[in-house]
Amino acid sequence: QVQLVESGGGLVQAGGSLRLSCAASGRTFSRYTMGWFRQAPGKEREFVATIDQNGRSPYYADSVKGRFTISRDNAKNTVYLQMNTLKPEDTATYYCGAALYYSDSLISTNYDYWGQGTQVTVSS
Repeated sequence: QVQLVESGGGLVQAGGSLRLSCAASGRTFSRYTMGWFRQAPGKEREFVATIDQNGRSPYYADSVKGRFTISRDNAKNTVYLQMNTLKPEDTATYYCGAALYYSDSLISTNYDYWGQGTQVTVSS
């Protein structure tokens, strides 16, 4: 069992930065690929970024590539999402999730655990 708690969301102006954190409970964090997804009102949850169990092979959606960076610290059971050059279209609730297989991590239905989400609002 893994429990995930996101933090770090907020209101920021376009061009600004935020760093999201996702803290995991349990001793099995390092077994899981971790991913970030986001969901805007009236839209489906969409993939943002993923990273494998060892902190390698980060992969990003085209819409955030070059602006967002995913990382993890297995000693702290935490995964991060550094978001730079934020745009109004980045406004959404951001969720972190845990999946067993990196190859499945682009699709939200392959995730075993989710956090409650943290709101990110980017004003123009």
